[in-house]
Amino acid sequence: MIEVLVVDDDVRVADVNAAYVAKVPGFRVAAKAHNAAEALRRVEELPVDLVLLDHYLPDETGLAVVRTLRERGHLTDVIMVTAARDVTTVQAAMRHGALQYLVKPFSYAGLRAKLDAYATLRRTLDGGGEAEQAEVDRIFGALSATPAPELPKGHSPTTAELVRRALMGAEGPLSAQELADRTRLSRQTAQRYLKLLERSGRVRLSLKYGDTGRPEHRYEWAPSAS
Repeated sequence: MIEVLVVDDDVRVADVNAAYVAKVPGFRVAAKAHNAAEALRRVEELPVDLVLLDHYLPDETGLAVVRTLRERGHLTDVIMVTAARDVTTVQAAMRHGALQYLVKPFSYAGLRAKLDAYATLRRTLDGGGEAEQAEVDRIFGALSATPAPELPKGHSPTTAELVRRALMGAEGPLSAQELADRTRLSRQTAQRYLKLLERSGRVRLSLKYGDTGRPEHRYEWAPSAS
């Protein structure tokens, strides 16, 4: 069984989320917490595999909880479950090691999809050994904060994930060349994936006009796709 700590400052929401978790086969609610201090104490006291963590807590933010967990050497996995949808918070969650990010309000089906993906990831990683490319793609897909887009033949989910992470980690829009420099992809490959993700609505295109008269295309991860 995967032991889950449910953290939310609203007691009723925590109860609902815990009830959702209890309905998913293979998962069990180890405890509930309603503030950061209680959440950290629970992780110290109990065998917790996964934390469903709200960002808006009365004493600290959820991101502060993740930082403290890592500073104390806890490798407990975290899925952010929060109404915070600004790109800065999403980026920070990714940088601090949150595996996934679920925006409130959500349905039972939405949470179950995240938990099922996490369980698949756990089974894959627990198997140990070496991973072929297809297995690596599945691992990265499970780690992704958003479902991987349907890719045409000849496109790699791993490369699409690399582009997503680079865009979400950037402080502003990137050109195709800037993305290529960050990811070590060729400019042509970076451009191809940017156009693909733009067509799917996951990347937003803007134009930057300079002295030459020809605008530069710049891309950023669309907030609605986070």
